[in-house]
Amino acid sequence: MPELPEVETTRRGLAPLVERRAITRIDVRQRQLRWAVAEEIEQLGGAAVRSLQRRAKWLIWRFDHGSLLWHLGMSGSFRAWTDPPAPGRHDHIDVAIQDGHTIRYTDPRRFGAVLWQPGDDPEAHPRLSGLGPEPLSADFDGERLWRISRGRRGSVKQFIMDATVVVGVGNIYAAEALFAAGIHPRRAAGRVGRDRYEILADAIRRTLGRAIEVGGTSLRDFTVGDGTPGYFGQELKVYGKAGQPCPGCGRTLKGAVIGQRATVWCPGCQR
Repeated sequence: MPELPEVETTRRGLAPLVERRAITRIDVRQRQLRWAVAEEIEQLGGAAVRSLQRRAKWLIWRFDHGSLLWHLGMSGSFRAWTDPPAPGRHDHIDVAIQDGHTIRYTDPRRFGAVLWQPGDDPEAHPRLSGLGPEPLSADFDGERLWRISRGRRGSVKQFIMDATVVVGVGNIYAAEALFAAGIHPRRAAGRVGRDRYEILADAIRRTLGRAIEVGGTSLRDFTVGDGTPGYFGQELKVYGKAGQPCPGCGRTLKGAVIGQRATVWCPGCQR
């Protein structure tokens, strides 16, 4: 599914097309996504988008009287058109912008969501209010990870994928950051020391930052705002490469399921 870098790439692609522009019309062809599409979305004709922000994996379309919270789910994507073709089976929502662009939301698996939060604080919505800090913000560091992890017996991989601890560290990026930090994904979170958490926090920042820089991971179902795929997948060191040589030491990479998610690690470089 699209993770934080893919969602941030999408935001950067769409922002110049929608910010400080009025919506002329919204056509909803399918209301049943993960949750029913907010009824308020069809009442936004004439309203201007103040800004397009991101919180975790949610895109926040901010208006004067509230915010649309848009989640891509497992297979959602946006495309911008000046002359949109006839909508296909999975093209569920069109947002027409005053300059002539149409932003089309496509979601084959229909696990995405479009919710409404009235007022000026989108993070008051229950889906956002309990989230941890952004991994690229000043609020996130190794000290926080170390402090919260004390006494936790679950794996460090599951720990850093917990959105109440830090947002946006999905399965791919957790595996890559743990490899970069030299930490075994099965190690108990409470048994990782403060210094190693500082290294891991830095690895998370660098991994996600690089993924954003090059446009996210090239997953089959994901395209950015202009329709082109991301290319971080070409730089993956371990994810999806079980049985191949480690790029660091040459030993065979191991694979297993941890917390119902596939992961890969190096038995020599990670401990």
